[in-house]
Amino acid sequence: MGTGKLASQAGHAYVEAALNAQSNCPDRFSHYRRDGLGTKICLGVENEKQLLELQQRCQHQGVPATLITDHGCTNFFGGKPTITALGVGPVQRHEIKPILGHLKLL
Repeated sequence: MGTGKLASQAGHAYVEAALNAQSNCPDRFSHYRRDGLGTKICLGVENEKQLLELQQRCQHQGVPATLITDHGCTNFFGGKPTITALGVGPVQRHEIKPILGHLKLL
């Protein structure tokens, strides 16, 4: 995935995570907003399977996580829907480190 496409997928992940938290975890979202929109980071993964596993781990631990699927425009991913990102949070550092702490910064 090129830099521009990667940036757009990260943007989708951030927006979707925030909107989902606002609807489904309003207390978390309010705390996030009070803190000035918190920290955002991008971590690298190996493949779609790893994104799915991380989403399941987040859900198991009660951490909001939203999968992003590119719907396959002809310029990317051979025109096929492809899971590209996972928006996580809002979350406290102590909650997420056990789940994502092994990943490297992108």
